[in-house]
Amino acid sequence: MTDYAKDVLVETDWVAEHLNDDSIRIVEVDENPALYAEAHIPGAIGFDWKQDLQDQVKRDFLGPEEFGGLMGSRGITNDHTVLLYGDRNNWFAAYTYWYFKYYGHDKVRLINGPREKWISEDRETTTDVPSYPATTFEATSGDKAIRAFRPQVLEALGGDTKLVDVRSPQEYSGELIAMAGYEQEGAQRAGHIPGAISVPWAQAVNDNGTFKSADSPTAASANAPRTPGSCCTSSSDTTTSRTTMARGPSGATSSTFRSRRTSKSLGP
Repeated sequence: MTDYAKDVLVETDWVAEHLNDDSIRIVEVDENPALYAEAHIPGAIGFDWKQDLQDQVKRDFLGPEEFGGLMGSRGITNDHTVLLYGDRNNWFAAYTYWYFKYYGHDKVRLINGPREKWISEDRETTTDVPSYPATTFEATSGDKAIRAFRPQVLEALGGDTKLVDVRSPQEYSGELIAMAGYEQEGAQRAGHIPGAISVPWAQAVNDNGTFKSADSPTAASANAPRTPGSCCTSSSDTTTSRTTMARGPSGATSSTFRSRRTSKSLGP
């Protein structure tokens, strides 16, 4: 395991050494689900963020019974340590990390670097889909301490809570209400929450997709005072704010570390 806070991350070397460890389940969650079929880490389970991790009727997350049923059907138990990774700098992998934490599963880690890093290191991949026996996964009712709803956000306005908007600069400025292809997940009105600081997802990672260290010279810049409404798009910025509130793929607001990746000028 790494020395990151609370053992959130594991390095690719560690993962490669534990591919045959039955106490671990590796899960790939991509922005483009078709990538899983092309190549994935041996033994990795593939989740489709739209079809598997979203309620197909309501604009919301899966409930605890549905989440537990999904995990159990794929062979994941409460005793497994889940290692998550995906494309786009672990965009939806980090979202799924929050999902597990929300439903009470603390044995979850992010691989430090996206699928592109694993492949660039010429590590083993496969097209075989694993078939784990169905089992039982018990999800809790949901940790309200890491999810904020509209009333809580309204109460936080003008206070000490820091709001960080991790969407693209174009969404933050109001030029777009959703990125191309994500209209169903778009905001209901253009712009951003008053006082929110723009820190697009790509600013939290290095060029190879690994997370920047806490003592990175750029980390402090995200905490520096800014004029409300200003849009910070420098690729050198990251965020270490105490509370991050950002829109998840279902449109809900969460106080978790939300995974959105954006290029220096545009895109998730």
